[in-house]
Amino acid sequence: MSGSNPEQTGWFTDLDPGDLEAATTAISDGEVDQPQNWPIKAIESGFATDEDGYYNKLHEVTLHATREAVRERDRADDQQLVHTIRAMDDTERTANELAERLAEWAGSLTDGSEVEARATDALGGIDGARAVAEWTPQSPAEERLVSLAERIVDLDDERAALRSFVESNAPAVAPNLAEMAGPVLAARLLSLAGGLESLAKKPAGTVQVLGAEDALFAHLRGRGSSPKHGVIFTHEYVRGTHPENRGSAARAFAGKLAIAARIDYYSGEFKPSVHDDLDERMATIRAREEDE
Repeated sequence: MSGSNPEQTGWFTDLDPGDLEAATTAISDGEVDQPQNWPIKAIESGFATDEDGYYNKLHEVTLHATREAVRERDRADDQQLVHTIRAMDDTERTANELAERLAEWAGSLTDGSEVEARATDALGGIDGARAVAEWTPQSPAEERLVSLAERIVDLDDERAALRSFVESNAPAVAPNLAEMAGPVLAARLLSLAGGLESLAKKPAGTVQVLGAEDALFAHLRGRGSSPKHGVIFTHEYVRGTHPENRGSAARAFAGKLAIAARIDYYSGEFKPSVHDDLDERMATIRAREEDE
């Protein structure tokens, strides 16, 4: 309910009564210093014919705003993170595979010292692809090579954009999990579990080995040792701990991750205490290394 003069204007001012989108925006974004007799002002402005008409329209608009808020929440929920992290992994894998192909192809161009020198620039994965994308093609083959390099660069840029989306949205979907694991690892755990609800219902032992399913199945068949950790190994709390204490670190970390997921699913409130508890537990484990 805003305007240049709050005494004279309301959320309905200059609105088409049938434009629900504009009315929703006006109600959501508007504000006034003091309440006014809005039904009377709506009638005077021609927005409504009577008081009942005003309240009926207000009811319709607020219902529409609520539905839109629910739709927006659905667009930003845990499943969007799951799709995004999987797409990020796909683009990274594809870009790296194509970069290897590009390096092979560029390495075959050995007609002349200039081409050889430029081919050498291409033997560096994604960075090499970026170098080749800057070439000025000297032959039809090089035109295709440069075009492929440009597609690889596009894929890598898309991977970066997808990662940025994960980093921006994970804290809203799972605040405790994202704070504890970091946004990318949090999204990866959600992906491996199938969503926040599924992750919240898993025991800590299962969270600990998410991403190590192949090793776990091999162990169950008697073909290997039991894995101490899965994807959580990428976190500094596990990776940065001495191998002798890594199992303890993984168990402690997974236990708190399981708790964080449950808090996020059932309440959605950020709980500093669970993070403090993890920090204290990890400090205790790391202290063992100093004493050894």
